[in-house]
Amino acid sequence: MYQAFLFDLDGTIIDSEMIGLRALQETLAELGLAYQLNELRFSLGIPSYKTMEMLNVKDIPAAIKICVEKEKPYMSKVPIFEGMRDVIAKLPACGIVTSKTAEEMNDSFYLLGIDHYFEAVVCATDTSKHKPDPEPLELGLRRMECTADNAIYIGDSIYDMKCAKAAGVDFGLALWGAKSASGFEDARYIFETPHDIMKLLDEPAKSELAKK
Repeated sequence: MYQAFLFDLDGTIIDSEMIGLRALQETLAELGLAYQLNELRFSLGIPSYKTMEMLNVKDIPAAIKICVEKEKPYMSKVPIFEGMRDVIAKLPACGIVTSKTAEEMNDSFYLLGIDHYFEAVVCATDTSKHKPDPEPLELGLRRMECTADNAIYIGDSIYDMKCAKAAGVDFGLALWGAKSASGFEDARYIFETPHDIMKLLDEPAKSELAKK
């Protein structure tokens, strides 16, 4: 059985995808840049500063500040995926590895009332490199005093999977956030619902989850 269960946040624990995309779209519009929501989906799973770099935004700190302010009215009400609260309450040891900054975490994660379930939280502010680089996940493992072979990372994006692979950690796809398993051939497990994660605590059920 795994000793540590590390999770991505957006699209895995909280259903914040559209909030982030709309805030980004509104921010860019304020800067005179028009994008459709589908054109911004690449930003899911990477730090906000990296997104702004890829969009060739000139004043990145100012743009991020605008985006954070636009998210605030929504983030305090962002829903936790159904069943997730029960799951993390029952797992032996949980951690968070997210691309959100510390400021963004203060405006979202710490308002949800679930932070006490997590032994370690790693955000974009904590590392110089970010997903898909393994550095954030490796820091999470150190903070949880766990080796890579005794941990699993659960997320919904290609960046999450590549980060786990680079760190030598098994990856579980949160299909409720990813919507499709296409492109996730390196995932060790595919979880259709949060409750599927609990099968990892039972060896017979665990073997049924493993991808063939």
